[in-house]
Order: sequence, then C-alpha cells, then structure tokens
Amino acid sequence: MQLDLDLIWMVLLALGVSLAATLVLTPVVRRLAITVGAVDVPKDSRRMHKKPIPTIGGLAIFIGFLVSVLLFTEIDTQMRGILMGSMILVVLGVIDDIMDLPAKLKFVVQFVAAGIAVGHGCVIQTLSNPNLFSQAPYLNLGWLSIPVTLLWIVALTNAVNFIDGLDGLAAGVSAISAGTMLVIALMYSESSVAVVIAALLGACLGFLPFNFNPAKIFMGDTGATFLGYLLACMSVQGLFKYYAIVSFAVPFVLLGLPIFDICFAFLRRIAHGKSPMTADRSHMHHRLIDMGFSQKQAVAIAYVISALLGLSAVVLASTNTSRALILVGAIVVVGAVGLKVVFNTKKHEQALKDEEKTPVAAAAAAEKEETADGH
Repeated sequence: MQLDLDLIWMVLLALGVSLAATLVLTPVVRRLAITVGAVDVPKDSRRMHKKPIPTIGGLAIFIGFLVSVLLFTEIDTQMRGILMGSMILVVLGVIDDIMDLPAKLKFVVQFVAAGIAVGHGCVIQTLSNPNLFSQAPYLNLGWLSIPVTLLWIVALTNAVNFIDGLDGLAAGVSAISAGTMLVIALMYSESSVAVVIAALLGACLGFLPFNFNPAKIFMGDTGATFLGYLLACMSVQGLFKYYAIVSFAVPFVLLGLPIFDICFAFLRRIAHGKSPMTADRSHMHHRLIDMGFSQKQAVAIAYVISALLGLSAVVLASTNTSRALILVGAIVVVGAVGLKVVFNTKKHEQALKDEEKTPVAAAAAAEKEETADGH
C-alpha cells in the first residue's frame, strides 16, 4: 500500500481550512445565537448544564465544512445531493433549536434529506457477504438498496443526535469516527471521500475548544443531525464498497457507539410502551453520570470506546490477519461496558425519581449534590 502524497497534501489543506474557519466562526455564531434567542435553558433533569447555554453551534461546523469542501472538492452529482440534504437538515436544526419543532416533523424532513442524497446516487448497492462459508464475495441488494440506504442515513442522523447530551461528546465521537474513516479512505486512495471527511474532521476539531466542559456553546440539533447525516452518507460512499469477507462490519464497528445507543434507546422505549422518538434520561451518557462519573470522565470513556472501535475498523478494512479476533474483542469491550451501564441501576433509578420533581427542585438537588462533592 502506497500513499498518494498529492492526496495527503490536499487532505491536510482541507482539514486545516475547515478547522481555521470553524475556530473563527464559532464565537460569531455564539453571539448570533444569543441575539436570536437560540439558548438552551436547563428545564429538566435530562440536561446536564445548570445555566443557559447558546446553541446552533452546528452552524459554524457546517459553514467551516462547506468552505473547505467548495475549495478542495469536485462537486459531482452524488456530492451535490449530499450537500443539498445537509443544507435542509441545517436549516431544520436552526429552526428547531430556536422553536423546538415536533419530533414527527423532524423525522419526515430527515427522510426527505436522505431521499435527496439517495436520488443523486448515494446508495448502498452491495454488501460484502457476512456468510464466511459462502462462495459469493458480496450480496447485491437490488430493489432493497433504496430502503436500506434511507434507513441507514436516517438512523445514523438520529444516533449522533441522541448522544449529544454531554459537553464535547457528539463532536468528539464524530471526530474520532471521521478520523477513522479518513484513514480507511487514504488506504484505498478514495480521494473524494478522503477530502470531504478531512473537511468534516477539521470542522469538528475547530468546534471542540468551545464545546469542552464547561461548554461555551452547544452544537444543538443543527450540528448533531448534520454530523450524523454526513457520516452516514460518506460511509455509503467509502465503506460499503469493499468485498472482503468481514468488511460488512466496518461501518457498524466504526460507528458502534452511537449505533449501540440508539438501538438500546429504541428497544427500551418500545418495551416501556413509549414512542421511540420520546426523549428520556436513559442514554448511555446519562447512565455513566448516574454511576458517579463526572461529565469529563463520562466523555473520556466514550472517546476511548470510540477509539478502540475505530482501530478495530481500520484493522478489519486493511488486513485478513486476526480480523475475526479484533471484531470479537471490540464487541466484548463495548458489550462489557454496555452491560455494566445497563445493570448498575441503583443511582439511575434515583435519577429517574428526581426527574419527577419540579425543574426547580431537581436543579436544587443537583446543586446540593455538587456542593457535597466539593465541586
């Protein structure tokens, strides 16, 4: 495997421009958010912050990304569809961060955005065969390619949005996933995918200094849905093409943390007779907090899990050696953490009881707990 030096330089330029643009734009967007009233006020126990924080920070991420893509990427038909869909989601996100739109409406618009990308050729046409004993190296999805791609894009769009509950969590996990996808794209000389993902990585890195705990600004639905959508679309472009025996698992391993969280959330809500789109305080990051971890510790745990999964994805995509072992190891690590979080319910149950309190009482209890901890 020989890396293309010209591609490396282009990737570095795309990353640097998006990083610099996002660094400059985020304070501007923060002031804009305060002006238009796009401020997240802590009104329930799901929110981890104790004071109002400006949101729509995803607008800075999107603009920084877009500037870099327009400068360094050839906009073909598929990329045009992806950008059009992302613009729709960003507009939706800005409105939602200001007005709090109904979940059903957002869900419909997400399918519209996904449909635009699919209509422009962003489609999962084949999957590598998960059957280790089959002679066929890959499976042709046929007419299923369109619904499968739509579900993949919408599911991942919401998955990243679901984990956006702690300072720096969604941006950091997205950056790790984008960095992993970039390495795989460079390994296979997927130049168009590599440059776009580099721009996305740079935008995430440019936003993180303002989003680390204590956050100065949140990305809001504006940023979370955009990041999920882009990661989903670019995984279709760059990860579902390889026909090696277990590479079907690469995108699922690479994006394992948000996928695990959304699957667990949906199953939990359905089991309790609730709508899958109903917000609650039972996501993985909430449970980590209820187990006694601080925000920074919980985010660090999520980063480590994402990095381990990313490393596993690179190994799965690059070599036949020990693929199955690495995959099993990654599943065991994530499964062990997941089981620990799920079954350690003592503090979580108390947190759910606190959720029934009035917002004022819940905030007072949280402040008292912080004081007792010496923070």
